[in-house]
This record gives sequence, structure tokens and C-alpha cells, in this order.
Amino acid sequence: MQDFTIRQALPLDAEPIQAIYAPIVADTAISFEETPPTPQEMAGRITATLDQGYPYLVADRAGIAIAYAYAGPHRTRPAYRWSVDVTVYVAKEARESGVGRSLYSQLLASLRQAEFHAAFAGIALPNPGSIALHEAVGFEHVGIYCQVGYKFGRWHDVSWWQRTL
Repeated sequence: MQDFTIRQALPLDAEPIQAIYAPIVADTAISFEETPPTPQEMAGRITATLDQGYPYLVADRAGIAIAYAYAGPHRTRPAYRWSVDVTVYVAKEARESGVGRSLYSQLLASLRQAEFHAAFAGIALPNPGSIALHEAVGFEHVGIYCQVGYKFGRWHDVSWWQRTL
């Protein structure tokens, strides 16, 4: 039995979303951002995503965000308009609980309903947990960008995954 609900994110969720994301930025190469965004920046990102017509979801446990997922444009040229990039982040204490899979399932269903054709996800390596999650929700590996991001004094590869909707 799941102990969380999934709903559309609101700018009011920015502080707990930022609390999930900040240690990922500060302590890992999972995100290639180098400075954690402020809650105000996160609120702006939530609003911008929703204003562009893309879904932004949050998993809520007892009124607190424990994970979030969203979609955005894959690329800016018009021919890419049916493809999206997707991502999910789960609070450390909620990992391996099924919340990431539930969020992705709902996000992908929302994208199908909006008639998008394909979803893409980039995973900074190594990240076996994220790879397992993407495989579990039907993504297929399509390639690796080698040494594409530089963080913490070294180069990092990004593995690319695709799911036709």
C-alpha cells in the first residue's frame, strides 16, 4: 500500500522540492548544476514548466513532497515538438519505495494523453538506481555522450534513454 499521493506540483511546493534537489546538486554528479537553486528559483521553474503546458508532478506524503517528476521540451526546433525530456528526483529517505516508478507511470500517462510521441532521459553515470528505474518503466538505452559534463574535477558520461509513448 502506497503512503503517498501524486498531484500536480504548485509553486508552494518549491521549498520541499528544493530540499530534495539541493543535496543532489551539491554532493553528486547526478545533476550537472553546480550551485543548488533557491526555493524561489524552483518556484519559477515549476511555474514556467506548467505555463509551457508540460506536466510537473509531486509525490506527497503527509503534506510534504518526497519526490517530483516533470517534462520539458526535448529540443527547440519545431520538428522536436512531439518529444520531451523527463526527469524524476526522489528524496533520499523515500528511495526504493516505488515512489519513483509511480511518479514516472503517471507522468508518462499524462504525456501520452497530451499526444507526445517520445520521452528521453539523460542519466549521469554511474547511477545504477536511475538506470534500474528507467528500465522498470520501459525506457531503452540509446547511447552515451562520453565525457560531456565536468564536475568535481573530472569528466562524466551521460547515458541516454528513450521511451516511445
